[in-house]
Amino acid sequence: MKTDKSTQLYDRSLKSVPAGVHSPVRAFQSVGGTPLFFESGKGSEICDVDGNKYTDFCMSWGALALGHAFPSVVEAIQEQTSKGTHFGTPTQLDVELAEIALEALSPFEKIRFVNSGTEAVMTALRLARGITKRSKVIKVNGAYHGHADSLLISAGSGLVTQGISSSDGVPLGFVAETIGVQYGSKEAIKEAFQKHKGEIAAVILEPVMANNGLFEHGKDYLDFVREVSNYDGALLIFDEVITGFRLGWGGAKSSYDIEP
Repeated sequence: MKTDKSTQLYDRSLKSVPAGVHSPVRAFQSVGGTPLFFESGKGSEICDVDGNKYTDFCMSWGALALGHAFPSVVEAIQEQTSKGTHFGTPTQLDVELAEIALEALSPFEKIRFVNSGTEAVMTALRLARGITKRSKVIKVNGAYHGHADSLLISAGSGLVTQGISSSDGVPLGFVAETIGVQYGSKEAIKEAFQKHKGEIAAVILEPVMANNGLFEHGKDYLDFVREVSNYDGALLIFDEVITGFRLGWGGAKSSYDIEP
């Protein structure tokens, strides 16, 4: 297998990009070798700059549910780009997409689109803290909820640590507001609520953990967390950046029949 062009591009990239890639998940440091650079895809197949072809099991981390270059998607993108690429204003398509999403996410009545999962989680946590007038958040060790400082605690992808930040540059005060609990442990959730009674704004969960493997919590556990949160007056946040519209049309919320 030839990788000459990928190696050359990586050497170029190292001169202008930290570690040569724009996300840690694209680095090869833990597995050895040089990152591969891709240039095209069709259906379930992608092709790198050296002409090697691969079956893509990742599909842009789940975003490409229909595969690469699906004809009707390509046609719709071409039609829209002929009208313009970005306006920075409200558009009719904003309204139509919101209506479609809310139909799937019933009984929720409002939705706001943001630029990233990180931004969505930051907004959800800020709302939870504002509504409850509390500051602490419970998360599961190994779960990833984006690049926000307070959530880079035991954040998966080999970053699972002993209750400290998984990234340098995060103040200890931020870490102190995040309570990490063991995956699958009802007792750990119960202890956290007992120790910090009346202080917890929210529990945030990936209904199916996907960043450090693929781990299903199961309905029994999710029901338990819903019940305990209700009892203490804390909110339950489902981070469905991965599971939303993929686990089912209504996401994990509908699949497990649990309302976060």
